[in-house]
Amino acid sequence: MPESRSLLGLSSEADLVKVDRAISEFRAGRPVLLRDDGTLALALSAELADPDLVQRLDKLASGGAHVVLSAARLRRLGAKGRTEAGIFALPRIDLDRVESLALKLDARMDAPVAPASALDDAALELARLSLVLPAVLIVYVSAEQVAGEPLVEVELAAISGYRAAQAATLKIVGRAPVPLEGAPETEFVVFRGGEGLRDQVAIVVGKPDLTQPVPVRLHSACLTGDLFGSLKCDCGDQLRETVHWMAQREGGVLLYLDQEGRGNGISNKMRAYKLQSQGWDTYDADEVLGFDLDQRHFDFAATMLKQLGVSQVIALTNNPQKIGAIEAAGLDVAASQRVLGRPNAHNVRYLASKRDRAGHIIDMDALMARAAPKD
Repeated sequence: MPESRSLLGLSSEADLVKVDRAISEFRAGRPVLLRDDGTLALALSAELADPDLVQRLDKLASGGAHVVLSAARLRRLGAKGRTEAGIFALPRIDLDRVESLALKLDARMDAPVAPASALDDAALELARLSLVLPAVLIVYVSAEQVAGEPLVEVELAAISGYRAAQAATLKIVGRAPVPLEGAPETEFVVFRGGEGLRDQVAIVVGKPDLTQPVPVRLHSACLTGDLFGSLKCDCGDQLRETVHWMAQREGGVLLYLDQEGRGNGISNKMRAYKLQSQGWDTYDADEVLGFDLDQRHFDFAATMLKQLGVSQVIALTNNPQKIGAIEAAGLDVAASQRVLGRPNAHNVRYLASKRDRAGHIIDMDALMARAAPKD
């Protein structure tokens, strides 16, 4: 008997489609059914858990539920030096306890932490892809218990392979000249794909020689800094000054990547800003929320550069992680160059933290010289 084929020819994309749908369900606060061979479990965002739904899940769980938290959040709860995710057993699903473990600033561990399973790790990855806090309610179920429920079901392997698979689907969907102030010869090239099918943009300034190393900046979107001129960071300065620098020379490529808040999303960025206003360091604020130093991935950025014909790069960045990601993707980094912003009373601690805690190559003396009043 011949092998059956999808009528629309979409069978090869089935895993991507399932994860896309799972992300949508997870962000809406609805449970997603995770499958690991014969094991089934419902995964629900802890921050979006509806009390009525939780009551129904508690009856379904019969004492077999737990909450999985990231290593960063566990460190904040008191597990010093923790590098792996872990779980707290829930004999009953007490939403107040879950919210305390996942969200409260002054919360501390109230029970032993058990190791996370592959299914738990996949649930946290689904949370990160959904741009919600990395804290997930897990309820193990049988197929009979959820029969007839309109659940999105997804295999663990599909979640773990999602980012790489999406990078491979990137394609150019539009391009047009867009003259910019100080860089009139500029083209915007829009790619579709990447994580969550969010559009990504390459800004090609001038006419860079693709046979030579091309100046390239990977710039993660920053709504507050890029658009509104926030004083809390130097992102807007880096964005505009990079474009002007390229325009004054032989050109270059700036990738404008939808990775707000170091990949945590705009809502979590605002939560972190709130904590910073209360005195927390930028990275400590992220850790309180359950995030490590940097959640970003740059594999799809390298795919964009390759599709533009770029194979050799002069990396315009202060972040060694970006240089390493470009090299790991098979591009040649011929050189790197620092990108300076402007320090002010609101961002100097942020800049120092990037240097001291994330290894960014930032010369604070050079930065402060830029801020010094001129005669």
